[in-house]
Amino acid sequence: MGAYSMDELDEEILQILRRDARTPYTEIADRVGTSEGTVRNRVDQLVEDGVIERFTVATRTGNVKAMIEVGVDVSVDTHDISDRVVEWPEVDFVWQVSGEEDIVFVVDAQDTPRVNELITQTRELDEVVSTKTRLILDERVG
Repeated sequence: MGAYSMDELDEEILQILRRDARTPYTEIADRVGTSEGTVRNRVDQLVEDGVIERFTVATRTGNVKAMIEVGVDVSVDTHDISDRVVEWPEVDFVWQVSGEEDIVFVVDAQDTPRVNELITQTRELDEVVSTKTRLILDERVG
């Protein structure tokens, strides 16, 4: 991140965009009490500074979502594995975490056999020593 320092207005804009990234700048401006141009400039600055990495779409596809928790060998660079796994088409998020597991990723797959294939694909990575999978039964967006 650059030298840009976020303020309360930035936080309010981010909160609206987190709930719906497609909210028009005019509507955001009305809700936070500023002009559309100010909102546009703030969002551009947040993108430029890397605070906003990307705008995403959440879908209800009827797909099977799962969290695959991965333990790796102690000598392994978790950033390297994360960079590789995030390229897999079904992977929505990759988190490096503390605790028993080292990496957790969320997949959105067509069906349970495809989730199984992704688990196998994960286990076949040399650095992976363990996996644990949890199917996501319900999701609420905050």
